[in-house]
Amino acid sequence: MSDSNLIGMGLYTPAEAGRLLRVAPAKISRWLRGHYIKNKFYPPLWTSEISLGDDRIFLSFRDMMEIRVADAFIKRGLSAIRIRAAIAVAREVIGDDHPLSTNRFRTDGREIFLHIISEDEDGEKREQLLNLFRKQFEFNEIIDPLLKTVDFSESGNPLVWWPGGRRLNVMVDPNRSFGQPIDAQSSVPTAILAAAVRQDGDVKAVARAYDVPETSVKHAIEFETMMEQRLAA
Repeated sequence: MSDSNLIGMGLYTPAEAGRLLRVAPAKISRWLRGHYIKNKFYPPLWTSEISLGDDRIFLSFRDMMEIRVADAFIKRGLSAIRIRAAIAVAREVIGDDHPLSTNRFRTDGREIFLHIISEDEDGEKREQLLNLFRKQFEFNEIIDPLLKTVDFSESGNPLVWWPGGRRLNVMVDPNRSFGQPIDAQSSVPTAILAAAVRQDGDVKAVARAYDVPETSVKHAIEFETMMEQRLAA
């Protein structure tokens, strides 16, 4: 994939995505690379949009939004095997390679019974009709909080994520600053503003230097501190 093809996609290592999502980087790599357990290979949940021609794992903005939902499901007890099967079916039903990250997944998925064909240890296949979002857990309880911090296009695809909630006015937009967290008003990365305050120690001076409101600097510090606390937890 050429550099020009990466424009507007965002580019994140598992460590960078994990910091924003509060998901272990090793887990993200495992979900996108596949892994072995007792000599049995479990394939990736999906294939990342980004390949730079080597064995390294990178995520696009859409991949990162997909991870958010997959992680929420797994935390509520849904196995990675079932998520992989659900993604395959939802991909056909919704018509999107990244169905978990669309808002249509909520609308269309609420009444969808997923037709899953599984194979037991003896190689015998069995068919199941699985209503993931009513029988297994409360769908709205999991998805609604995730959707509230994302702006979607008319087609239902994620455009912008507000990783600290909308109050902080910090956004992740794959079309701006290579998808790094930025102050929404000025587009200055929060990491730069926070680092400048740590070095200078003066919020007002940093605000003048970068021509941003003092509130933006304070929100950047709050956001970056929150990210650091997540890593330390």
